[in-house]
This record gives sequence, structure tokens and C-alpha cells, in this order.
Amino acid sequence: MFELKEKVMGTRVFGLGLLMIAGGLMGSPPQVSAAELKIGFVNIQKAITETKSFKKSQMKFRVELKKEKGIIEARKKKVEGMLRELNKQGFVLNPELKKAKEESFLKEKKEFERYVQDREEEFARKEKKVIEQISKKMLEVLKQLGKQKKLTMVIEKKAVFYSDSALDLTNLAVKTYDKLHP
Repeated sequence: MFELKEKVMGTRVFGLGLLMIAGGLMGSPPQVSAAELKIGFVNIQKAITETKSFKKSQMKFRVELKKEKGIIEARKKKVEGMLRELNKQGFVLNPELKKAKEESFLKEKKEFERYVQDREEEFARKEKKVIEQISKKMLEVLKQLGKQKKLTMVIEKKAVFYSDSALDLTNLAVKTYDKLHP
């Protein structure tokens, strides 16, 4: 009985193997040989951050951020001053006035924290929008370079352990981007 099972199993495996090979040959798309395969590589993060557009937007952000830091620092000093005053006068003030000052302080502190959070979110949204715009244009540049160089594909360099530096399109992509999108 054991021999019969073994023969049947062997026949099934052999038959299944033939079916897989036949099916693979009949339904497989044309294969690209390793000699025909030409892959380019790009460090997309570097390609984006090295563009003139990105650097220009970063300079603009720094100016806005510096201005905003001044406003935030002034509001922070106001809140800290209110707290110092409340701590200093808290014991001598009548309960109603103390309660009013505490409420005023808490309101100002809450508004300050909300303001800081709103500004952080606003800057993050602006930066994300700029990066998305540059990324979209950079992908078009990479497609164009891939076609010009007759590449089979362009891959993110971080996903590869080794690549010939001659196939690195990062610097060329930045130069091409800057020419097309001054």
C-alpha cells in the first residue's frame, strides 16, 4: 500500500510539474534577457532636495519661520509674565479677582498653544505641498531620462545594495529638472 501511494504521489508531482512548465511557456510574456536589462538608479530624496525650486522654497520658509518665531516668542513672554504675576499676587488678591486672573491666564495660555500648533501644521502643509509638486515634476523628468537613455526601469537607490555609479541618475535628474523648471 505504501509503494502504491508513493507511485501515485510521484506521478501527481511529475504531472503537476509538466503542467506548470507547459502553462508557463504558453502563457508567459516575452522575457527580457539580463543582457538587455538596463536599470538606472536615483536617490529621490536627494534629487528633490537638491533642486533650485526646493532650495528656494526652503529659503522662503526660513524667512517666514524666523518672523513667526518672533511672534511666538512675544506671546510666550506674555503668558510667562501673566503666570509670574499670578504667582506673585495670588496670595494677596481677593478670591474673585484671583479667579478672574487665573481664567484670563488659562485662556491666554490655551490660545498661545493653539496658535503654535496651528503654525506648525500650516508650515507642515506648505512643505508637503511643495514636495508633492516637485516630486510630481521629478517623476516626469526621470521618465524622460529613462527613455532617453533607453533604460528598462529606474529604481530608488536606497532599495539596492550595490549599483554602478555610472547608472546613478540623481545629479542628472537635478540638472534636467532645474533646466525644465527654473
